[in-house]
Amino acid sequence: MSEQDPMVDEFDTVAAWTVAAVEELGADHALPAACRGSGSPAALDWLADAIGVGAGSRLLDSGAGVGGPAAYVARERDAVPVLAEPMTGACWAARQLFDAPVVAADGLALPFPDASFDCAWSLGVLCTVEDKPAHLAELRRAVVPGGGVGLLVYVRTVDVLPTQPEGNHFPDHDELLAAVAAAGLVLVDEARLADLPGTPEDWQAAADAVDATVERAHRDDPRWARAQAQQEEIADLIGRELVVGVLVACRAG
Repeated sequence: MSEQDPMVDEFDTVAAWTVAAVEELGADHALPAACRGSGSPAALDWLADAIGVGAGSRLLDSGAGVGGPAAYVARERDAVPVLAEPMTGACWAARQLFDAPVVAADGLALPFPDASFDCAWSLGVLCTVEDKPAHLAELRRAVVPGGGVGLLVYVRTVDVLPTQPEGNHFPDHDELLAAVAAAGLVLVDEARLADLPGTPEDWQAAADAVDATVERAHRDDPRWARAQAQQEEIADLIGRELVVGVLVACRAG
């Protein structure tokens, strides 16, 4: 990735800026801000139920970002998450926001022995990976046989998108299912994000406040502008339903 890569801007630089915004606004803003883009509480609950996340569950979050979803299931279900995230700024932010156990690692080469976790998930990550079966195979390898593997994937609904956000490789639904099967995972259930309750108003307000604080501090920084443009491009595709969010629950075959 280059120094002017919008993926680095969004998932590394802005992630680190988020910490300062939460410190300014209050710790109650951390979880809503850190879950933005990774599903509503209802979506996280659906996926956690579907892959068997419960008290004491050892959960791997691959491509964990700043750690919001992992912190959510740790708080709500007493799960024991471990985060793997390739962007060092996001790793630092996850530690600062949630004191999370996190390693800087690529999802294609996870630094964990086989069967280290009871379950695993990867949220909003697969569409940024070219070799999707390899990414999914690492999740399967890291969980115990029969363990749950959950995904939030943004899939395209058309053959060709009118624009292609840099660093994204959106599969269609058939390509997603083919990648799941090729990785040795067995599909258990799936749901569309749009069919589940959305983000609660208080969460949305808290996340928006963090975004506004980051913008106020960094709007003249070209890194913020690149990240914002990338987010707006993807939001436009989702708004036009050319890309839709899908939750997928699997088990390791």
